[in-house]
Amino acid sequence: MTQVTPVILCGGSGTRLWPLSRAGFPKQFLALSGGDSTLSLFQQSLLRIQSVASQNISVGQTVIVTNEEHRFLALDQLRELKSVSATLLLEPLARNTAPALTLAAFCALEHGNDPILVVTPADQTVANSVAFTAALVKAIEIAQEGSIAILGI
Repeated sequence: MTQVTPVILCGGSGTRLWPLSRAGFPKQFLALSGGDSTLSLFQQSLLRIQSVASQNISVGQTVIVTNEEHRFLALDQLRELKSVSATLLLEPLARNTAPALTLAAFCALEHGNDPILVVTPADQTVANSVAFTAALVKAIEIAQEGSIAILGI
């Protein structure tokens, strides 16, 4: 069975979407998708990665990389999703993606496993979740063979 560790990058300050989003309450913690969804972009990201779980793929505890300033926002929104188990990694200083991924990789290795990391930002919107899940499953299969798989738009 393929072991997957979801990693949510949740450190952005969201200042470009001002006045809705601001340093103290960035975009990823807002419910922006409209319709009936009251879930924030962050919560949607957490649930979206869980959708790859199957007979062949085991989804482990999610690693959320965020900063001290947003810790309580992340914890509050995580608590609302009873089905998601996660660990928060708090960056002492914002240093962008590579250091955040390094922290997450070290965290994922702590239990002696070498899982596939499925990394996603916390602030994306996905219109076709079925197609996204299918693409993630294919990417996990490619990663299982030893390659790096990247989904982009």
